[in-house]
Amino acid sequence: MKAVSPRKGKKAKTDPTEETWNLRLYVAGQTPKSITAFANLTKICEEHLAGKYCIEVIDLLKNPLLAKGDQIIAIPTLVRKLPEPLKKIIGDLANTERVLVGLDIRSVSG
Repeated sequence: MKAVSPRKGKKAKTDPTEETWNLRLYVAGQTPKSITAFANLTKICEEHLAGKYCIEVIDLLKNPLLAKGDQIIAIPTLVRKLPEPLKKIIGDLANTERVLVGLDIRSVSG
Protein backbone atom coordinates (compact mmCIF):
# COMPACT_ATOMS: atom_id res chain seq x y z
CA MET A 1 0.00 0.00 0.00
CA LYS A 2 1.17 3.48 -0.77
CA ALA A 3 -0.26 6.95 -1.03
CA VAL A 4 -2.41 7.39 -4.10
CA SER A 5 -3.15 10.48 -6.12
CA PRO A 6 -6.03 10.55 -8.54
CA ARG A 7 -5.65 9.89 -12.22
CA LYS A 8 -5.84 12.99 -14.36
CA GLY A 9 -8.61 13.74 -16.82
CA LYS A 10 -11.28 11.49 -15.31
CA LYS A 11 -14.59 13.07 -14.32
CA ALA A 12 -16.34 12.16 -11.09
CA LYS A 13 -19.80 10.61 -11.25
CA THR A 14 -20.90 12.76 -8.32
CA ASP A 15 -19.78 16.31 -7.64
CA PRO A 16 -20.07 17.01 -3.90
CA THR A 17 -17.41 19.71 -4.03
CA GLU A 18 -14.82 21.16 -6.36
CA GLU A 19 -11.97 20.91 -3.87
CA THR A 20 -9.57 18.01 -3.44
CA TRP A 21 -10.52 15.45 -0.81
CA ASN A 22 -7.59 14.80 1.54
CA LEU A 23 -7.96 11.33 3.09
CA ARG A 24 -5.69 9.53 5.56
CA LEU A 25 -5.92 5.81 6.13
CA TYR A 26 -4.30 4.65 9.36
CA VAL A 27 -3.20 1.00 9.32
CA ALA A 28 -0.84 -1.28 11.26
CA GLY A 29 1.25 -3.15 8.74
CA GLN A 30 0.09 -5.19 5.77
CA THR A 31 -2.71 -7.07 7.51
CA PRO A 32 -5.61 -8.48 5.49
CA LYS A 33 -7.97 -5.92 7.05
CA SER A 34 -5.60 -3.03 6.20
CA ILE A 35 -5.18 -4.21 2.60
CA THR A 36 -8.95 -4.63 2.24
CA ALA A 37 -9.59 -1.16 3.65
CA PHE A 38 -7.12 0.39 1.18
CA ALA A 39 -8.62 -1.49 -1.77
CA ASN A 40 -12.17 -0.53 -0.76
CA LEU A 41 -11.20 3.12 -0.26
CA THR A 42 -9.44 3.30 -3.63
CA LYS A 43 -12.48 1.80 -5.38
CA ILE A 44 -14.89 4.22 -3.67
CA CYS A 45 -12.69 7.22 -4.49
CA GLU A 46 -12.33 6.24 -8.16
CA GLU A 47 -16.10 5.79 -8.50
CA HIS A 48 -17.21 8.91 -6.60
CA LEU A 49 -14.27 11.34 -6.36
CA ALA A 50 -12.22 10.54 -9.46
CA GLY A 51 -9.64 13.24 -10.09
CA LYS A 52 -10.39 15.01 -6.81
CA TYR A 53 -8.79 12.99 -4.02
CA CYS A 54 -5.49 12.18 -2.35
CA ILE A 55 -5.04 9.14 -0.09
CA GLU A 56 -2.23 9.14 2.46
CA VAL A 57 -1.59 5.75 4.07
CA ILE A 58 -0.02 5.96 7.52
CA ASP A 59 1.44 2.74 8.92
CA LEU A 60 1.40 3.03 12.69
CA LEU A 61 3.92 0.19 13.04
CA LYS A 62 6.45 2.51 11.37
CA ASN A 63 5.20 5.81 12.84
CA PRO A 64 3.22 5.11 16.03
CA LEU A 65 3.37 8.73 17.23
CA LEU A 66 1.27 9.86 14.25
CA ALA A 67 -1.79 8.24 15.83
CA LYS A 68 -1.92 10.94 18.48
CA GLY A 69 -2.49 13.84 16.08
CA ASP A 70 -5.78 12.46 14.73
CA GLN A 71 -6.65 10.66 18.00
CA ILE A 72 -6.64 7.19 16.43
CA ILE A 73 -7.96 4.53 18.82
CA ALA A 74 -8.64 1.67 16.38
CA ILE A 75 -7.29 0.53 13.03
CA PRO A 76 -7.87 0.67 10.19
CA THR A 77 -9.29 4.19 10.51
CA LEU A 78 -10.05 6.56 7.66
CA VAL A 79 -9.79 10.28 8.41
CA ARG A 80 -11.21 12.90 6.07
CA LYS A 81 -9.00 15.96 6.59
CA LEU A 82 -10.47 18.03 3.75
CA PRO A 83 -13.06 19.18 3.00
CA GLU A 84 -13.81 20.18 6.56
CA PRO A 85 -15.23 19.17 8.98
CA LEU A 86 -12.95 16.29 9.89
CA LYS A 87 -14.67 12.87 9.66
CA LYS A 88 -13.54 9.41 10.83
CA ILE A 89 -14.62 5.92 9.82
CA ILE A 90 -13.28 2.81 11.55
CA GLY A 91 -13.11 -0.58 9.84
CA ASP A 92 -12.30 -2.16 6.49
CA LEU A 93 -14.65 0.19 4.56
CA ALA A 94 -16.48 -2.78 3.02
CA ASN A 95 -19.92 -1.16 3.44
CA THR A 96 -19.75 1.33 0.56
CA GLU A 97 -23.02 3.05 1.45
CA ARG A 98 -21.86 3.62 5.04
CA VAL A 99 -18.57 5.08 3.80
CA LEU A 100 -20.32 7.39 1.32
CA VAL A 101 -22.70 8.68 4.01
CA GLY A 102 -19.92 8.86 6.63
CA LEU A 103 -17.75 11.00 4.35
CA ASP A 104 -20.73 13.16 3.27
CA ILE A 105 -20.31 12.08 -0.35
CA ARG A 106 -23.92 10.90 -0.36
CA SER A 107 -26.79 11.77 1.98
CA VAL A 108 -28.63 9.10 3.96
CA SER A 109 -31.61 9.32 1.60
CA GLY A 110 -29.51 9.77 -1.55
